Amino acid sequence: MTAPAIEAASVTRSYGLGGVQVDALRGVSLRIDPGEYAAIVGPSGSGKSTLMHLLGLLDRPTSGAVMVGGQDATGLSDAQLAELRNQTIGFVFQAFQLLSRTSAVDNVALPMLYRGLRRSERRRRATEALDAVGLGARLSHRPTELSGGEQQRVAIARALVGQPQLLLADEPTGNLDTKTGHEVMEILGRLNAERGVAVVIVTHDRGIADRARRQIQVRDGLIESDSGSAAQVGGDW
Repeated sequence: MTAPAIEAASVTRSYGLGGVQVDALRGVSLRIDPGEYAAIVGPSGSGKSTLMHLLGLLDRPTSGAVMVGGQDATGLSDAQLAELRNQTIGFVFQAFQLLSRTSAVDNVALPMLYRGLRRSERRRRATEALDAVGLGARLSHRPTELSGGEQQRVAIARALVGQPQLLLADEPTGNLDTKTGHEVMEILGRLNAERGVAVVIVTHDRGIADRARRQIQVRDGLIESDSGSAAQVGGDW
């Protein structure tokens, strides 16, 4: 049986705020298989962003376990978690998170630097990734010279350059107009279909969520509903 791309087993996450304990997640179990296209949807404060941070190994659960490709990440050191993230997970954020004074190709190549690849190989892979998102003619442009949609394409290319098994997108259209957001979602859907990378979108927008084949509704720190990986909802790319 193929190992899941990512799996959370009975994870909880609690925070202490002003002497009060806040239970952001209250025992969530979730499996994302290789090649899936899923959306985690819920209102502000539902726990969806906390769940994304745990799935992306950006935070640790208070209890429970997170497995990546069948490997239990619970007891890993911070350095080991960073290495595992770099090898297996790509991130796309609402605010793009690009280096403003750095060219598109060097922004995309940055994750490869931490793998110790030579500059020529980093640039080759980054160029291929930018070609895949339609920005082959914008290699030397800085983020300030690109539109919001183009910046998000650079961010997608950066997420894909390391050939991850999982891509996590946190409100990827939140800073874009409707037309540009539609184009970005089409790119994510196409890359999922063509490359087989598992894509998980975190959003409060039902219209965005309906593009995924699977919708996972989160509310009050729990999974309220899950259409399941076999469901075919939306998905017109």
